Amino acid sequence: MKNAKDRISSLLDPNSFVELGARVTARSTDFNPGAKKAPSDGVVTGYGLIDNHLIYIYAQDPSVLGGSIGEMHAKKIIALYKLAISTGAPILGLLDSIGLRLEEGTDALHAFAGIYQIMSKASGLIPQMSVVYGKCGGGLALIPSLSDFTFMAKDAELFVNSPNALTGNVETNNDTSLAQAKATSGNVDFVGDETEIIDEIHKLMAVLPANNEDHRILADMDDLNRSSENTDIDPKLICQDLADSHVFLETKQAYAKDMITGLLRLGGHTTAIIANNDSSLTSNGCRKATRLVRFADAFDLPIITLTNVNSFATNLAEEDTIALAAAELAEAFADATCPKINVIIQEAMGSAYAVMNPQADFTMAFPDAKLGMMAADLAAKIVADKDDNLSEVTKSYDSLQNSIEMACERGYIDQIIEPIDLRRHLIGALEVLYSKRKNFQRKHATI
Repeated sequence: MKNAKDRISSLLDPNSFVELGARVTARSTDFNPGAKKAPSDGVVTGYGLIDNHLIYIYAQDPSVLGGSIGEMHAKKIIALYKLAISTGAPILGLLDSIGLRLEEGTDALHAFAGIYQIMSKASGLIPQMSVVYGKCGGGLALIPSLSDFTFMAKDAELFVNSPNALTGNVETNNDTSLAQAKATSGNVDFVGDETEIIDEIHKLMAVLPANNEDHRILADMDDLNRSSENTDIDPKLICQDLADSHVFLETKQAYAKDMITGLLRLGGHTTAIIANNDSSLTSNGCRKATRLVRFADAFDLPIITLTNVNSFATNLAEEDTIALAAAELAEAFADATCPKINVIIQEAMGSAYAVMNPQADFTMAFPDAKLGMMAADLAAKIVADKDDNLSEVTKSYDSLQNSIEMACERGYIDQIIEPIDLRRHLIGALEVLYSKRKNFQRKHATI
């Protein structure tokens, strides 16, 4: 088992780590008057570089009192957060702890509550990342959910309630704390071994802004004018094909697979991308997309949607939740002031389409795409008279109400583009939208 400093060293550029608070120890409280000398109070904190990008980092040390969270342990993390916020740099937590230190009671609990508060204040100001390397239970399990991105080792455990404490649960058959369970429930973005996690963190750091005012555009060796190589409508393949150097970082990839979300660079611009992987919207898919929309807008990252949707999921369980989840996604898109581009790659039908970024700054569509109220064969059964030829009405409705050409004539589509040209059109749109602002303030008119 690696200790905290080894884990930090494996992530950071060589010799770049500077430790802070190395001599902090637990203070005496009611139940531990002879407080044990715990090096760094079980957590190593400091800053360093990942590929020359500044990052603040803390790592719980399970070899010191099980990595338990005492008063000073929590206060060290809070102090590190304050530095990260004030200097505008990302923060990364390496979690491996048996939980709150019982001997310190309310002193530990009060300090620990401060971690929730400072993480909430940091949200939308700096990117927050967590890695679950070992045990992460009870209240500590909220830290990954308060983070923007969470990684989890295959043999780690993440739980609010231990699996054997859940009524009716059999731990050997349904270990709710395991990495795969947490990935499929949307709590974790990526699961892998330590080497794979390090690789993914480096990829993520390459695309993340340092803070919400960092608008740097990185030069990329990829040809800005290269044609898209994938002309299929498989959304994941499109995302990979669009990305500079084909590097697409999918988020929450095991969760709500009907919706694909992730980050990529496009002509040097860090961009969020959301794509329907199924023609029906589900509650979890909407929640997954909402989370990325809110992150992207907080950091003023452009959002691209690859739209192919014609309905809401139809079953009893979805009926209880889909209206609220879809409303949250619609509100997130409407509230977002960052650059927004919508690409209709196949279908955009009915009120489900009205959830998927319909009021984007630019709307593009593939030539064979459809945009309308409902599928023509269903609409024909409603609008046709009893003496009408149903197939003729279907054909007429499709051409008059669902065609992309019609949508262009009415101003709902800005461009019809070939799939092979998608990358260069998107890069061009991002360049135009780079200067987009929520409000331009005028001193006075010039007349």
